Amino acid sequence: MKPTAIRSNRVLLSLFTVALFTFSQNGTAQTASTKKASLKLETVKGAKKRNVIFILTDDHRYDFMGFTGKVPWLKTPHLDRMAKEGAHMKNAFVTTSLCSPSRASILTGQYSHVHTIVDNVAPDPGNLTYFPEYLQKAGYQTSFFGKWHMGDHNDNPRPGFTHWESFAGQGDYYAPNLNINGKNVQYDDETYVTDLLTEHAVDWLDKRDKEKPFFMYLSHKAVHAMFFPAKRHAGMYAGKKIDKPDSYTQTIGSEYKKLNWPDWVKRQRDSWHGVDYMYHGTADGTFDDLVQRYCETLMGVDDSVGTIMDWLKANGLDESTMIVYMGDNGFSWGEHGLIDKRHFYEESVKVPMLVRCPEVFEGGQTIERMVQNVDIAPTVLEAAGLQKPAYMPGKSFIQLLKGDETNWREKIFYEYYFEYDFPMTPTVFGVRTDKYKYIRYNGIWDTNELYDLENDPNELVNLIDKPELQPLIKEYANSLYDWLENTNGMQIPLKRNVFHRIGDYEHPDQY
Repeated sequence: MKPTAIRSNRVLLSLFTVALFTFSQNGTAQTASTKKASLKLETVKGAKKRNVIFILTDDHRYDFMGFTGKVPWLKTPHLDRMAKEGAHMKNAFVTTSLCSPSRASILTGQYSHVHTIVDNVAPDPGNLTYFPEYLQKAGYQTSFFGKWHMGDHNDNPRPGFTHWESFAGQGDYYAPNLNINGKNVQYDDETYVTDLLTEHAVDWLDKRDKEKPFFMYLSHKAVHAMFFPAKRHAGMYAGKKIDKPDSYTQTIGSEYKKLNWPDWVKRQRDSWHGVDYMYHGTADGTFDDLVQRYCETLMGVDDSVGTIMDWLKANGLDESTMIVYMGDNGFSWGEHGLIDKRHFYEESVKVPMLVRCPEVFEGGQTIERMVQNVDIAPTVLEAAGLQKPAYMPGKSFIQLLKGDETNWREKIFYEYYFEYDFPMTPTVFGVRTDKYKYIRYNGIWDTNELYDLENDPNELVNLIDKPELQPLIKEYANSLYDWLENTNGMQIPLKRNVFHRIGDYEHPDQY
């Protein structure tokens, strides 16, 4: 049985994992049926109700875009155009590098330990507010197209969206089945999901009520494994290779010990998320084959971005509409001998983010300051002329786009919780500044990590034992706990996981 099918079959399991209690913003216990707060937000005086389009991709690595030059043969003309005409948020990060937690943080504006969707099987606790609900209350027509994969695996319409099109779980690249406003529609084998979602999104834009402002959320399945490009792109990068990263070989033998890397990284090399046993052999081809198909699959997304931008221009909305492009998490291609995400290394936690809105800011910018997925909700709300609710910890980055760095954050925090399906990666907490990254593990007997990002951007040499850095490391550890305490994160949200692990080839039949 394919991994996606196994996950789809866990819908029933997810129904049994609904937490009886969650924690509200002030830390008091409340049931999942607690009534939500008012959806009416204060307006920004004199602000325009701006149209916003948010495009989310899955597992798109931050530097796999043509204009970055990371992959010389990769061409992404429409993403490049968006960067040229808008802003490239060069240091955009997620708070948890995993599909469901990241998507929940985008939609709620909250950290994983607050919304409690801490992994890909954790259910929506029932008391979450998605920021499009505020937009609806303010008179917006809203739409969702594509991958939801947050809270559980079903495709039912969710609150906050006037128009809804989604699929169950990870969905399928070809012959997708879409739930369109509560009715399922099966498409044929020739239908490619990236193209279908884009076509439907444009059709909705054409038919919308032109008297109302709109918010559209286009959420692609691509470029999630297993990688299947559109037929027009299949083979276009055949034979192409990327340079192996500097940290690719150290875990083949014992060289990693000299660099003071954790032992779990060595062990993960020969696992579902390691370069020597990628996806347990379920993904056809070599490392280079997978990279090629990944890039070919990305081309459909690039076409989608071009289609949306062309539609805006043709309809006279390209100057006034804010369009945001983002990945839900990053992706490792051999760094530390790993593939995929979850860990706190740069290529996993860093995501592509592009923003365009000529009426608001001048194009051709590269924003260096650190932004995160919890900033999306405050940003979209400000673009709609609304003040964010007080419980959201993120900030609108519109001020950065306008050249104002006043009181912007100096550090970001990270959390990832051990998954029963993939026990190779431990629970991770971390803090990152422009200079250093501190990684702290929980529940495993192993070393923590500290990297000097300015002098060691590839995170090769772990400085955690340097005597002269101990005061700084202690400061970072305290700042982590301060962050968790101040945001009600001092408990690890446990979820009921009673099933055979997908990703544990050593113990596949154990409960």
